[in-house]
Amino acid sequence: MLVRANELKEHVCMMFKSCNNMATQICLLDTLQHLGIDYHFKEQIDTILSQILESEFFSSSSLSEVALGFRLLREHGHWVSPDVFNKFKAQDGGFSKDISNDPKGLLSLYNAAHLHVHGEPTLEEAITFARRHLRSMRGSDLKTPLANQVKRALHIPLPRACKRIETLHYISEYKEEEGYNPVLLELAKLDFNLLQHVHLKELKAITEWWNNFSRNIGLSYIRCRVVESYTWAYVVYYQRGFKLPRRIIAMMIVLITTMDDTYDIHATIDDCRKLHEAIQRWDESAVDILPEYLKRLYMELLITFKNIEDEVPANVNYNVSYLRKAFQNHVSGYLQEAEWSHNNHWPKFEDQVNLTSLTVGGPTLSLSVMAGVDRKIMKQSLDWAAGVPDVVIAGGKIVRFMNDIAAFKRRKCKGDAASSVECYIHEHGVTDKVAIARIDELIEEEWKILNKARFENHALLPALQPIIDLARSSSLFYDNRNDVYTTSTHLQETVESLFLKPI
Repeated sequence: MLVRANELKEHVCMMFKSCNNMATQICLLDTLQHLGIDYHFKEQIDTILSQILESEFFSSSSLSEVALGFRLLREHGHWVSPDVFNKFKAQDGGFSKDISNDPKGLLSLYNAAHLHVHGEPTLEEAITFARRHLRSMRGSDLKTPLANQVKRALHIPLPRACKRIETLHYISEYKEEEGYNPVLLELAKLDFNLLQHVHLKELKAITEWWNNFSRNIGLSYIRCRVVESYTWAYVVYYQRGFKLPRRIIAMMIVLITTMDDTYDIHATIDDCRKLHEAIQRWDESAVDILPEYLKRLYMELLITFKNIEDEVPANVNYNVSYLRKAFQNHVSGYLQEAEWSHNNHWPKFEDQVNLTSLTVGGPTLSLSVMAGVDRKIMKQSLDWAAGVPDVVIAGGKIVRFMNDIAAFKRRKCKGDAASSVECYIHEHGVTDKVAIARIDELIEEEWKILNKARFENHALLPALQPIIDLARSSSLFYDNRNDVYTTSTHLQETVESLFLKPI
């Protein structure tokens, strides 16, 4: 399979060389992204994007082409003005009725506009306009695969969807696309199956680690979420060559879940304080201050970090010191939540969000996605992420809000700290419907911060993209207001498709 895949990649490289039409090139780029094989052609893609920027591409009269070019450039960290859509507006300043019957163009506009930032009313209007007309077309004569793509986008806009899940959908429907190319489909299927073999081996290895970890700590109250943890790592980094980052992310999510269960549900406030003190000391001698049932957990925590440090290549093993510090700060947040709960304290909504957007794991996981990645920019990226910039906070808030809404829908467990939904209801005296609507608005605001970060931190985009993908993963784990990380039976079919069923 590998030999055939390499042959097909050569064919695709020839496609890039033989294609001189800009519109055809961006369609090829978009198809590669949908099929999940764009990572093989980074050099060619960068060349196309540079050519688009330097050309008169946006003079095109095709809404679909202009919106696609806009989305691809913004996704890759290039600034494009919303003014490119002015040609599709009527004299009254609103979008023209002439494009209201162009489903492909409207879908492209809808997805592109979701890369908006603050202060872009044209894109806000584009979302409203495109959504209204796309909704009116549902159930009409839209043909597949366009009908399916419209349905998915209206549920979760493409720039916010989990990329690997979109790839599963697109591989199954690509044969029906206008301009279908059998070479691309064959490569996508081969690539998916080759990677699936790698991922399944990794999943078995991380499961073995979990079995040893859980047996050694001996805590019956800890949830087994190793498959979910690896899946979360996978949707951030699915490509070959990211075995170690996937393993580290999965291990860190397991540790976060373990600490969350301990601080939130099981440990007394005195035990929480002692565990916090031990973790801040980060020394084997600190085990003496802990109650008996937490001693093995603490020692396994130290061992896990030491093993991570040993696995990371020597030229980048400074990554682990950043990760450890982030984890220590993370646990400080857990202690604050425990103190609030112990004192029956209802924090202000803003205070609750500021704290829990960190304890959901944003800063820790933002550094986890860089641990073990051997890149020249990594030291600069680590310094940037360790400072907990706005984009890390925004990503954490998105995951926190999605988590809290799902948790509120299933009702919280006894001992859980008050969620953002509950704090908003308590502070403002509103119904749960009003509170959730307001939080949905705040999620939109945080996405704008993430989108803006692409342009503000273009040099750091390789480090920024996995942070954005962490936020995008919320569309998988909290889809339809369900928390599939907590109630994992909802994730079973997805896991089977990703890791067990070849295409």
